[in-house]
Amino acid sequence: MRSNLRFTAAGLGAALALAACSTGAPSSDSSGGSSGGGNDNKNIAFVQGVAGDEFYITMQCGIEAKAKELGYTVTTQGPQKFDPTLQKPIVDSVTASKPAALLVAPTDVQAMQAPLQQAAAAGIKVVLVDTTVNDPSFAVSEISSDNVGGGKAAFDAIKQAKPSGGKVLVISTDPGVSTVDARVKGFEDAAKADSAFNYLGVQYSHNDPATAANLVSSALQKDPDIVGIFATNLFSAEGSATGVRQAGAKDLTIVGFDAGPNQIKALEDGTVQALVAQQPGTIGTDGVEQAVAALTGGSVEKKIQTGFTIITKDNLSGEGGQAAYKSTC
Repeated sequence: MRSNLRFTAAGLGAALALAACSTGAPSSDSSGGSSGGGNDNKNIAFVQGVAGDEFYITMQCGIEAKAKELGYTVTTQGPQKFDPTLQKPIVDSVTASKPAALLVAPTDVQAMQAPLQQAAAAGIKVVLVDTTVNDPSFAVSEISSDNVGGGKAAFDAIKQAKPSGGKVLVISTDPGVSTVDARVKGFEDAAKADSAFNYLGVQYSHNDPATAANLVSSALQKDPDIVGIFATNLFSAEGSATGVRQAGAKDLTIVGFDAGPNQIKALEDGTVQALVAQQPGTIGTDGVEQAVAALTGGSVEKKIQTGFTIITKDNLSGEGGQAAYKSTC
């Protein structure tokens, strides 16, 4: 297990520079077996949770760099929305092409179970990156952030900014997404354990910034004394910041999860006060290492958790900025 929590009293800093990269095309080799025993299949497929999300672009950069180092090529695809009905056909197509390994961020714990089991049954080494499914036993490895810990850290950031307590709200994506469910749980458990805070629950934006903005605007009309909002992913944070601006709310702390360019700008502008930055590049690098270990008979870690950096303006020029997601590789 890897853990890298950084939390300073001055603030939480994170700017993840987001990355988008081109990838090599797969060969027609359908052997799908070990690349170390005379097998020519050196193809790794990466199926993102959603295309164009800097978190997954940064992960792609880590995947491509490590794959190149180890002599593999990578193809990357992703649905236009974080939606299993859009991701399943992509996974089915990848399975038919029979790469040696598949790194995939499942968009639903149940809906993506069967398609990914079928990929594994076809002889493809499946590594779950970022998100998971209800029964991941078919996967050679699972790699994700310590999302429960990240949710708790988000509450701690609000508590540090608002030590007197008050009402707090969570804006998330959809129920059934393993990572954000864990973040909600970490925040909720911490908030409910502190009598100074009144937890207003979670509202779901369906991973749409405009919906998140409307939810926050409505929540502030009902409870104008909300002191803190935790946004569980990039699009939730972007929309929450917009909703706060639209409502003209003052003296309210928003903590976002992820640190894309829009989040960093919101942090610089003071609309968002803290960001919880994951390590998507490390998740990608670890994913390739575990896939290749499985292909070549090496030692495989069944489960890996990576850490995160919490960022405010105070560390944006240092470790916070270094954690920023990439927009290009």
